[in-house]
Amino acid sequence: MNIHEHQAKEILKEFGAPVSKGIVIFSINEISKKISNLKSGEFVLKAQIHAGGRGKAGGVKLIKNISDLEKEAKLMMGKILVTHQTGPEGKKVKRLYIEEASDIAKEFYLSCLIDRESSKIAFISSTEGGMDIEKVASETPNKIITNKIDLRNEGLNSEEIEKIISIFKLNEKQKIIASKLIKSLYDIIIKKDASLIEINPLIITKSDELICLDAKMNFDDNAIFRRPEILELRDLNEEDPAEIEASKHDLAYIKLNGSIGCMVNGAGLAMATMDIIKLYGREPANFLDVGGGATKEKVAAAFKLILSDKNVKGILINIFGGIMRCDVLAQGVLDAAKEINLSVPLVVRLAGTNFKEGKEILDKSNIKILSAFDLNDAAKKIIEAIQ
Repeated sequence: MNIHEHQAKEILKEFGAPVSKGIVIFSINEISKKISNLKSGEFVLKAQIHAGGRGKAGGVKLIKNISDLEKEAKLMMGKILVTHQTGPEGKKVKRLYIEEASDIAKEFYLSCLIDRESSKIAFISSTEGGMDIEKVASETPNKIITNKIDLRNEGLNSEEIEKIISIFKLNEKQKIIASKLIKSLYDIIIKKDASLIEINPLIITKSDELICLDAKMNFDDNAIFRRPEILELRDLNEEDPAEIEASKHDLAYIKLNGSIGCMVNGAGLAMATMDIIKLYGREPANFLDVGGGATKEKVAAAFKLILSDKNVKGILINIFGGIMRCDVLAQGVLDAAKEINLSVPLVVRLAGTNFKEGKEILDKSNIKILSAFDLNDAAKKIIEAIQ
């Protein structure tokens, strides 16, 4: 789960990390009411959307006075921002963050994340703040260091912290603040079930202060049930409506840009299904895992979800019945297809528990369904059908 920059900064502040003073507004009228909380003569106006690259898209502005602030805020509120992370449709700005401007002397990059490969917490530090870290990694990898912390240890020791901040070449005063920041990030990862915290840029001001100028946080969806205070920060306006609907039915769904809808049980099988669609020259429209023990109601919801995507020209259902019974899946598909009036080609490949009964249910229906005996056959048939 993602949250906005202003929310991330509130969490950072809660854990003792240095951040600029700022206010969030949801309408232009709030500026006059809240601006007195800021003491700076200059401000930075930031669009709050769940996407990077806001600055290049006109979503970050340096403002010299309150009069200009109100003018720019009116232009930015409601604007559609298109960045490299939003896709061509962009995202509508529905809230703005206004913070005190900082005199920047140096910019750094700092992030803390769960490294699943090593089962450790990784800290990534770079002298190239304000840039895409992927670009820095490919062009100047010597300007990045990674330090991994063993979770079996109790907290961070001074030697580990020194390694993390060594690339910044800080003075003694700055090292004290940076050490507290590193501990804060570590505590947030552990205590809030965050999966990523990114500070880009982390700055040193001309008055020798260390400040988190921008902040991004992601949280583990699987742990949200025990973090109600994090769930309260969820902004449904920033999420795909189909993915919101999927979460109501406990479906693992991610919308993609292709034309072949996929319904599969099991993440590995879903990945293999998408791979073979691409192998035959087409693109999957979604990742959708109905899970191992799905009911016919859940299957029907998944089927409707796929068909709600106007880009879908055909559907490939690939089920291996283990805990899930193929006859249950078949009935769920039929119920949904009848309700929606299926108008696109449908290919079904069943294997495992009760696959004969499932196939019989589909064969006896009045709906045109193509059966496949294996995944290779299924991919060929759905691609031929939509052509």
